[in-house]
Amino acid sequence: MNTLKRTAFLIFCGLAWIKLAFAQEVKRPNIIFMMADDHAYQAISAYDSSLIQTPNIDRIAKAGMLFTNACVTNSICAPSRAVILTGKHSHINGKIDNISPFDTTNITFPQLLQTAGYQTAMFGKLHFGNNPKGFDEFKILPGQGHYYNPDFITPEGTVKVEGYVTDLITDMTLDWLENRREEDKPFLLMYLHKAPHREWEPAERHLQEFTHRTFPEPPTLFDDYEGRGTAAKTAQMNLLKHMNWTGDSKLYPATVEELGLRDFEKWGTGNFNHNYGRLNEKQKINWDETYVPINEAFKRDFPEMDSSQLMQWRYQRYMQDYLGTIAGVDENVGRLLDYLEQNGLMDNTIIVYTSDQGFYLGEHGWFDKRFIYDESFKTPLLVQWPGKIAAGSQNTKMVQNLDFAQTFLEAAGVNAPADMQGESLIPLLQGNDQEWTRESVYYHYYEYPGVHAVKRHYGIVTEDFKLVKFYYDVEEWELYDRKNDPMELRNVYHDPAYAETVKILHEQLSDLRIKYKDSEELDQFYISKSGKMP
Repeated sequence: MNTLKRTAFLIFCGLAWIKLAFAQEVKRPNIIFMMADDHAYQAISAYDSSLIQTPNIDRIAKAGMLFTNACVTNSICAPSRAVILTGKHSHINGKIDNISPFDTTNITFPQLLQTAGYQTAMFGKLHFGNNPKGFDEFKILPGQGHYYNPDFITPEGTVKVEGYVTDLITDMTLDWLENRREEDKPFLLMYLHKAPHREWEPAERHLQEFTHRTFPEPPTLFDDYEGRGTAAKTAQMNLLKHMNWTGDSKLYPATVEELGLRDFEKWGTGNFNHNYGRLNEKQKINWDETYVPINEAFKRDFPEMDSSQLMQWRYQRYMQDYLGTIAGVDENVGRLLDYLEQNGLMDNTIIVYTSDQGFYLGEHGWFDKRFIYDESFKTPLLVQWPGKIAAGSQNTKMVQNLDFAQTFLEAAGVNAPADMQGESLIPLLQGNDQEWTRESVYYHYYEYPGVHAVKRHYGIVTEDFKLVKFYYDVEEWELYDRKNDPMELRNVYHDPAYAETVKILHEQLSDLRIKYKDSEELDQFYISKSGKMP
């Protein structure tokens, strides 16, 4: 009898252990999606340490995987976010530019996760819509939001919160994790920073440190755009010619008036006055202690400066403020990672750090994004998932923001809708590259005529080449050899040596247009819908 009881007990324990092991194996992961706005991969030290050290963001790469060919489908803020949420290209979800409204009948992956039992929360910058679907709790910035003492839209209404936006978004995120997270549910947390978006206002604690630094210039700072087509030559993104002296470079309106300067965009001075007006008295003191001496030095030096020196001055001013805002992002990512570690939330959590697109940091003399050229098209992507992703791994495959929705749904065990157009990154994350069949990605930019005057274009990109068609008021093709011309300085579309490559890529581009249901008819539809005919 004792033997039978002992045997039964052992069998019971064995079955319980199997049941527990199975439950642990199928336990759905938490998902934390961290995204900054306009965060260039060049400004993350895991990619390039020449401009800034980002030790906390780098922690994600050290614990997981860094993608070197991550990219976007449409390099502009709100459309990128729509692609991420819907898993569909801009021409399908309808959010082609920053102006057109987001079609709220689109089904988003947070809605699907919420329906599947996930607790969901969003804090920070969404950029469109005041009531994001699929979230149990949200606090989001209206539109672009503000760096200092920002407003937040909540289900209860809009509130103004004293402080610095990057810190506040993190405070709200940690408060939710600590006080309202339901421990018996997996969660989706979208942690979305405004920084480092224009007009690049660092936290008070970083003002003095960064404005006294000097940063290395990119080799193409004085690019003359020879070897490229009309689009590069006519874009309005040049640091010297098109950046505002007031809001961007932080020259006070009185300084600009005294020197006879004029902002490129009429809203430059208005933005400066509005942003400065949001500061409280303590913030204004710190602001003035930093920027008044810069203004005085510029007034002294300006009469002797030639155009090259002005370009260099503007580049340094740009980098000082832009990178200063990133210092705040990195510190706050560290705060969130520390909380997860201290509260046992790392082991079953997927953590993603990315941006809504790339950004120019003086390369080709530019700021902003929009182009299919690499600094704009490529985006940082760092992912950790303990037990699933090998620590310190890298991946060169062509992946896009289009893929996030299906990746998260597969990880959660939720079937993706058939009309989603991305591909789950799970095989790549788990080291099964042989299961990844995509060799090229599709890109399409629409916002022209518009700010920065980057012409409409679409194209195909592989690890080796990039074929682009610019259209609307021009019809020009460009081809770049990504391996032999990484700075994309020479259009080889008409080079006989690349004739076969051009032929192959034209065929593949046509196939991608069919695959993703894009067409010349849709191009014309969106042109006519914008009301701006060439």
